[in-house]
Amino acid sequence: MEQALSILQQYWQYPGFRPGQEEIIASVLEGRDTLALLPTGGGKSICFQVPALVLDGICIVITPLIALMKDQVEQLRKREIQAVAIHSGLRKAEIDILLDNCIYGQIKFLYVSPERLHTELFVARVKQMKVSLIAVDEAHCISQWGYDFRPSYMRITGLRELLPQVPVIALTATATPIVRQDIVEKLAFRQPMGVFQQSFARANLSLVVRKAENKEQKLLEILRKVPGPAILYVRSRKATQEISEWLVRRNISASYYHAGLDFEERGRRQDDWIKNRTRVIVATNAFGMGIDKPDVRLVVHLDLPENIESYYQEAGRAGRDGQRSFATILYQDGDMTSLQFKVTQNHPPPEVLRRTYQALANYYQLAIGSGEGQSYDFDLHDFADRFQFQQAEVYVALKKLEEEGLIQFTESFYNPSHLHFLMDKTRLYEFQIANARFDPFIKMLLRLYGGELFTGFVRISEAFVARAMSAREGDTRAVLQHLDSLKVVIYQPLKDKPQVTFILPRQDADRLPLDLGRLETRKKLALDKVQAITHYAQQTERCRMVVMQEYFGEEAIGVCGLCDVCLAQRKEQDASAVEELHEEVLNVLRAAPMSMEELEERIAPRDRELFVDIVRELVDGGRLVYDEAWKLRHAR
Repeated sequence: MEQALSILQQYWQYPGFRPGQEEIIASVLEGRDTLALLPTGGGKSICFQVPALVLDGICIVITPLIALMKDQVEQLRKREIQAVAIHSGLRKAEIDILLDNCIYGQIKFLYVSPERLHTELFVARVKQMKVSLIAVDEAHCISQWGYDFRPSYMRITGLRELLPQVPVIALTATATPIVRQDIVEKLAFRQPMGVFQQSFARANLSLVVRKAENKEQKLLEILRKVPGPAILYVRSRKATQEISEWLVRRNISASYYHAGLDFEERGRRQDDWIKNRTRVIVATNAFGMGIDKPDVRLVVHLDLPENIESYYQEAGRAGRDGQRSFATILYQDGDMTSLQFKVTQNHPPPEVLRRTYQALANYYQLAIGSGEGQSYDFDLHDFADRFQFQQAEVYVALKKLEEEGLIQFTESFYNPSHLHFLMDKTRLYEFQIANARFDPFIKMLLRLYGGELFTGFVRISEAFVARAMSAREGDTRAVLQHLDSLKVVIYQPLKDKPQVTFILPRQDADRLPLDLGRLETRKKLALDKVQAITHYAQQTERCRMVVMQEYFGEEAIGVCGLCDVCLAQRKEQDASAVEELHEEVLNVLRAAPMSMEELEERIAPRDRELFVDIVRELVDGGRLVYDEAWKLRHAR
């Protein structure tokens, strides 16, 4: 483990491992198949990246999330660790070169989407690689009992058969006991194996559920009481903008984020929030994955989450620095019915799937048997309008076709322009001599981006090249496209639109290979998960953290003492102290209005959580009110 610690310190500049990481890494280095269940923010990537750097060979990382895949590759490259990613949206020639580099180059990490594992090109090349480790991220996707099942994950067993001596590490943040067992079986874990699970309890996270007829007003109160960065989750893109603008009008720094924004805008808003130029980000669940912001103090769900798994992940983005933080659900009676209706809509009948699939084939003019592995730009509005579908109907049908392994639908796809020279230096020089008009352009590319253009794909900026050449950007793109057509380079222009990729060749829609039994099972499972999150929200008898732990099959040692249920029980047990604090708060505010911070400083309560809850109770009861400056005052 000394070498592992040295690598951690050299590349990540961390003084030591987080709890649980060292044991997981030791299991991997001993050659054991390993299952690691670490909560959101628990440092899962370190658990396979560090041992992969210790081992001799390449680590294949399988993940379904293209954005996260590309982000991790970028982070590794910043640390001067060689990594590449293969996913939908890349041309075959590009994939060919990247796989060759994995065989003959210095690549340590190959990130790949599970859909690529069965392709002839990948299978042929992986046999020639010196593979030291297979890492399966988001491993719950392999189980149909999980909340995010992907049939393409079943292909990982084929990779294991190709590489029988290579150990596997499977990682996930959320897995119930039945899902954990499914992961071990589906990935054909060998004995002895290592299974490591950190507690799902978060000692610094206060779980709160509030029933509120006026969610917006309650949200304002929460934001005033809990200072610091916040994430607000809502279900629709429209709501992100409306809530964000509503907060700004009330002098709260806020912005919104969803997959429909273009890449540059998403990046700018995310960066403003990470650097605390914006306090509150209002987002759909497209936001948060892979973002390392430790000082989030508050996560609020203004819509009831669809299941406990996704709620635990999203709530867990608060308080990664170990400081006291809050995760709150605001709900109304009608939310449960609305959620059940939405989940039912998310599981459309087979005829809707067949009709949507046929429309896709017509949209892209694909003949039966064609299109396998091909990616296409997708405009949801144009598609729905052309075939007279509702946009919401199309969206859920595409997601279900993806779950069935027929297509891949990527909402927020961004792939910057990149370039690779197909010719070696000698042949390129000969081409420049024979084609003098391209010579200045090629020399400029080499001056700007260097010899790496010969060994791999380099991200380029057409605008930057155009300025250097004193040319127009459109003309620069035209020259690059011409050089691509002449087989001098491979030029991949920027992509920043949703993508649809045909995983299988285009099928006959009337004979679409749908697993009808599984579709029905998945629908029932989703509705069962709605019942579980509904019970979690409505019950007021048991510690919320204990309910969470038991859902994930963990035996709770004791109550958290921080959630709304625990606080209510403490108030019942010490009614006299509560009454004294009630009166003290009221007496202080009779004298003068105060902010929450000023009031807390004045009273200096021994039990801060109890104090905050009592103030909330007094506001809810109308005995205290907030004035226009958001100071608390006595309601005379």
